[in-house]
Amino acid sequence: MRALSRMIDRFCYNRPRFGIPGLIRYVVFGTGLVYILGMMDTTNTLYSLLAFSPVDIMQGQVWRLFTFAIVPMHGQVIFLVIMLYLSFMLGTSLEQTWGTAKFTIYYFLNVFLLAVAGMLAHLFFPQFSFASGLFVNGFYIHIFVLLMFTTLYPDLTFRLMFVIPVKAKWMGILSAVLLFYEMFRFLGFFPINLIPLALFFVYLLFSWDFWARYFRTQGQQSSSTVINFKRASKKIEEQRRARPYTRKCEVCGKTDTDYPDLEFRYCSRCNGYHCFCINHINNHTHVQ
Repeated sequence: MRALSRMIDRFCYNRPRFGIPGLIRYVVFGTGLVYILGMMDTTNTLYSLLAFSPVDIMQGQVWRLFTFAIVPMHGQVIFLVIMLYLSFMLGTSLEQTWGTAKFTIYYFLNVFLLAVAGMLAHLFFPQFSFASGLFVNGFYIHIFVLLMFTTLYPDLTFRLMFVIPVKAKWMGILSAVLLFYEMFRFLGFFPINLIPLALFFVYLLFSWDFWARYFRTQGQQSSSTVINFKRASKKIEEQRRARPYTRKCEVCGKTDTDYPDLEFRYCSRCNGYHCFCINHINNHTHVQ
């Protein structure tokens, strides 16, 4: 995975002009346009020509391998507006961070992998081919654009609809919840409802360096905490031993400084002055 990630980075570095500048803008605009035209199309012809359909693709309608990415999911218009707004904003930020080449590769790898997963699902579960469009859909690509941005910048705060301040990590959590909700809402189509999980491969491929640094940092912090704890314990023990005391038990080493409530006595049967705590005053070898 790391080697493949490095290969993509080298390719993008050597070909900075590769890709489609402002790709996410065209995707968002195209999705919005298809939605508007679809509302005017009472026969649903437009959706049926653009949506993913393995049977039609195998009959020569290969454009469906790409056009499914701009077919909006059926639902509330406000939900679509929010999704496209976030995808436009965060996708543009990703392109500015990564560069046009890397973002273009990221987006089209998602499209490619989702289409491949859909075709394989048709091959192994042809009885569910009619429902492939539910899971091979641009909605899931938008979700993974959000997930990628919120992974790389979890503490970044932005204003949703220019009003509501939201931390990126919460948007990432919400995106993951939506992803699994949409999949498990159609458990009757198992296992093709798991097709969108194929996109986790692309997600891990492009976030590999981030997670490697994250876990390495966490391991170093944990190790440092253990080392600091041992050092602090040793220091406290040295300080305890260095503190002055008046009486000290010659058997257990307890002092009146460490145990102020403990009773200490001198043994009258020992030769010289020998101090013992109350627990050992009658339980020790007498010094002759």
